[in-house]
Amino acid sequence: MENKIEKLQSMIDRYKRIVFFGGAGVSTESGIPDFRSQDGLYHQKYDYPPETILSHTFFIQRTEEFFRFYRDKMLCDTALPNAAHKKLAEMESKGRLLGIVTQNIDNLHQAAGSKRVWELHGSVHRNYCMRCGKFYGFWDVKNSEGIPRCTCGGIIKPDVVLYEEGLDSRTIQESIRAIASADVMIVGGTSLTVYPAAGLLDYFRGEHLVLINKSSTSRDAGADLVIKEPIGQVFSQLQVKEG
Repeated sequence: MENKIEKLQSMIDRYKRIVFFGGAGVSTESGIPDFRSQDGLYHQKYDYPPETILSHTFFIQRTEEFFRFYRDKMLCDTALPNAAHKKLAEMESKGRLLGIVTQNIDNLHQAAGSKRVWELHGSVHRNYCMRCGKFYGFWDVKNSEGIPRCTCGGIIKPDVVLYEEGLDSRTIQESIRAIASADVMIVGGTSLTVYPAAGLLDYFRGEHLVLINKSSTSRDAGADLVIKEPIGQVFSQLQVKEG
């Protein structure tokens, strides 16, 4: 483990064009449950499986039931940035990190101070009226009851990508541009099983691919460095110098 940390440290010392690609495992150390681990949402009991509840069809057909689950399981108001979020923000501020491509919707990267964050699956901190487009924040939905509605009477929809919905094309394009221009890509806290997000790794043409995840992924064989430890624990051991 120590040798692997040293190898990662040497990459961060040497390169300035680093991109981080992260998933739910980045935020589990902040207390936000993931989907696929033993304690994740997929292993909990509901009337419907989470992937059904978090689908566009379910949102349209059973809107009130969708929001019961969404408020209960997706809107965590106690989570704070952990060591990984903080270190990535430091890497960006010191000129080592081009930006973050994340599958998470929790805003913790921004809370830690990161500026260039491409949110592939949207954010729970953005909500819009489906009728007039008016913006609503996190607490507007968290503190609402039943189906949250705009002052115009329209339904307020979270700006998160539900199952059956496509990713935002501009976010995809900007993510691809960053990944394609990176010398080092650090992938952390993701099983790389969710597509099309996981497919973005195919655009990486740089020198070193690093995978940090507690379990194995389909990309391990092609990586230069694989660390199977909690990502916050790994990042807490790194030092960042000015680029």
